[in-house]
Amino acid sequence: MLSQVLAPRFSAMRKLTILLLCLLASNQILHAQPAATRKGAKSSFTAKLMNIEAAANETFRYTTSLYNASAENRVYELKADLPAGWIITYRVEGSQVGSLSLDAGKVQDIAIEINTTATAAPKKYIIPLKAISASETLSTTIEAVVKGSYGLSLSTPSGRLSDEVTSGSQKKLNFILKNTGTLPLNDVEMTSQMPSGWEASYEPAKIKQLEPGKSIEVSAALKVPDKTIAGDYAATFTAANTNTNSAAAFRLVVKTSLLAGWIGVLVILLSIGLVYYLIRKYGRR
Repeated sequence: MLSQVLAPRFSAMRKLTILLLCLLASNQILHAQPAATRKGAKSSFTAKLMNIEAAANETFRYTTSLYNASAENRVYELKADLPAGWIITYRVEGSQVGSLSLDAGKVQDIAIEINTTATAAPKKYIIPLKAISASETLSTTIEAVVKGSYGLSLSTPSGRLSDEVTSGSQKKLNFILKNTGTLPLNDVEMTSQMPSGWEASYEPAKIKQLEPGKSIEVSAALKVPDKTIAGDYAATFTAANTNTNSAAAFRLVVKTSLLAGWIGVLVILLSIGLVYYLIRKYGRR
């Protein structure tokens, strides 16, 4: 009697256990298969942050993903349709590539760097990208919005990059900074590489903003140390901000002061006089 009551329950439990085992096995089989074998999976080439805005002389950087949904390994060649003069670089795990081998069901991130020409017109450029294998061509597009260009030139009012200074003195040099780009320049500062012991200060010390096509004059006060040996010295003056810079190599000719020259002449004359006196005094003995 008891066995007759329990038998249907054991049968139901057995069926439920078999059903759970089947479901578990099918789930394991599904996850063990490459993604490519799943129903409806398709290979793809996609871009993250596809629209980037930058200046013409900056680098546009994108991250793309290439997915091989097939059941076989494939080699993809990377191509781009760029405006004339533009340069594109593909990097996979830090290494520059032109093509890559991708296993079945795998995804690979590809970093892309694009450099425009300095004369690129400010506008939005649509750039088609392709990953081409023997069996398929995957496509995506990215957008580069060129907002203008940064440019800066540093020279002197006369264009001359040499001058004379005197040992132990101060010298004022005048420079012209010009914004040669199409975007404003903010917080431009002057710096210099001088001979050891030399000093330079600038007026103004920082240019808050310099509009495109505009120029500003900056004066540099040089301090030449005492006892600097006469001769030619090189100094480099640089104007820069976070976006661009310009440098001017300057030749400085150091001359001794007039007083030092007269002292030198006096020392020579005294030396000659002393020799003459000694010859007159002891030469006859």
